[in-house]
Amino acid sequence: MFALVATLANLGTQRVASAVWPWPLRDLAALAAGTGVGLAVKYLLDSRWIFAFRGRGAVQDLRAFIRYAATGILTTGIFWAIELGFLSLFRAEWARYAGGAVGLCLGYTAKFFLDKRLVFGPPRA
Repeated sequence: MFALVATLANLGTQRVASAVWPWPLRDLAALAAGTGVGLAVKYLLDSRWIFAFRGRGAVQDLRAFIRYAATGILTTGIFWAIELGFLSLFRAEWARYAGGAVGLCLGYTAKFFLDKRLVFGPPRA
């Protein structure tokens, strides 16, 4: 459910960014904007509702977010590759969003397992 909310936030932001970005590299700018919004939304939802994370202050919260963002580098690569692959292959606006949805689904699944172990798992001794 939360992955769907983050996916809609990501793809919705991409749609808006694509419509208002007047400079070259519109597709990459939209992809980056959507990724940033999706990351923030997903972190807020996952940390609280999926992993029941309660930081003990701003420093611990920041460390958790940095680890969360770091695990997202790999999964963002998966998502971007699939979305851009669809866009390149089909050269149509629908392909961007279809590829984005597929890429986010696969990426978010992998991210859950990475986050469970590396971000929100038991503290290492």
